[in-house]
Amino acid sequence: MPYSRVLEVYREHLSPELVYFPEPLLLHQGHMQWLFDHEGNRYLDFFSGIVTVSVGHCHPKVNAVAQKQLGRLWHTSALFFHPPIHEYAEKLSALLPDPLKVIFLVNSGSEANDLAMLMARAHSKNTDIISFRGAYHGCSPYTIGLSNVGQFKMTLPGAVGCQSTMCPDVFRGPWGGSHCRDSPVQTIRKCSCAPDCCHAEDQYIEQFKDTLSTCVGKSIAGFFAEPIQGVNGFVQYPKGFLKEAFQLVRERGGVCIADEVQTGFGRLGSHFWGFQTHGVLPDIVTMAKGIGNGFPMAAVVTTPEIAKSLAKCVLHFNTFGGNPMACAIGSAVLEVIKEEKLQENSQEVGTYLLLKLAKLQDEFEIIGDVRGKGLMIGIEMVKDKTSRQPLPREEVSQIHEDCRQMGLIVGRGGLFSQTFRIAPSLCITKPEADFAVDVFRAAVTQHMERRAK
Repeated sequence: MPYSRVLEVYREHLSPELVYFPEPLLLHQGHMQWLFDHEGNRYLDFFSGIVTVSVGHCHPKVNAVAQKQLGRLWHTSALFFHPPIHEYAEKLSALLPDPLKVIFLVNSGSEANDLAMLMARAHSKNTDIISFRGAYHGCSPYTIGLSNVGQFKMTLPGAVGCQSTMCPDVFRGPWGGSHCRDSPVQTIRKCSCAPDCCHAEDQYIEQFKDTLSTCVGKSIAGFFAEPIQGVNGFVQYPKGFLKEAFQLVRERGGVCIADEVQTGFGRLGSHFWGFQTHGVLPDIVTMAKGIGNGFPMAAVVTTPEIAKSLAKCVLHFNTFGGNPMACAIGSAVLEVIKEEKLQENSQEVGTYLLLKLAKLQDEFEIIGDVRGKGLMIGIEMVKDKTSRQPLPREEVSQIHEDCRQMGLIVGRGGLFSQTFRIAPSLCITKPEADFAVDVFRAAVTQHMERRAK
């Protein structure tokens, strides 16, 4: 189909979506960390389908498993047993600490978080659920109440009982220092905190307590948190914040939900799950995206006690959740992560990439913050480091387009679309990290030259 016809079909028949670049990419093929467009141009994919292609596009082992299962059995529904679902449940549960052992398989992150909201309310018998400003937990009628990014909010009445609280952003927020984050790279902000204390964490906890005192009932249903915020530009919280926040939530009768849709499956390098990096144990964990390497699949994992509370309220049923194709692919993804040591690769190559990108802060006044962990890295663009005001959207878009023209695809995020999100497949190598840094440096240099003219 000619590219001009593709654009016509998009305008006439497809829902209006957020599309990158003035001339949207028409992708034809993918292999591991590479994408190819309809004209044969090759791109290093450093956004992996919005943090989804965990082990690489069309990974040979995952492809072979999918093809084999495709020829055997596609679909049964939850009314019947099939071997792949039991094999997958055993593998996934072995990767989670006790008592997180009951698995509900669904089809998307929004659906998983929908179900987690229902579980929290069924178990606590309360309504109010808290999430961070800047959080994204889905775009379904239920989860849109938890998502606090302006462009995803509705002008119509939304979900009931969802309350937002201040995001403890140590770069853009009112408090932050030079030792706050669990990352090899800290903010440019300075502080005089001793090694065993954090003034910023204390202040953000006070804000969280204020939310509990003023915006919700005496008893609450729960608290949702991404271990690192995704859509908001890979924002990290002060060390110790989630541990204290979880305790406060449980004192109010609520359950704690870790949204691992973007952070799970070894992406952060040091741990398999993002919540482990905070030293906390959630009551419910939701996961999607990297779970199936791009195949529609998601899961909610909880305790037997909470699962029983849900069963008392509703007969949960899902037609496609845990279908044979999804479970076979999910098992293959877990095997590849282990066999190819991709979590270890994320730690090694991710840290290497993060430190190289951090050096660009010294070169360019408009690079305000470089942050992250493993292969989840944010580069926040600013007008200048003193004001920390976001670089205008059109200027960020120019840099984004220049990266694409030089063969590098990165993502965007942040409330003002001011942050570049870097989250490649976990199989990338150090030479590819070098290439990405060189391209990004060249794109920012070109932009500074345009500004000077």
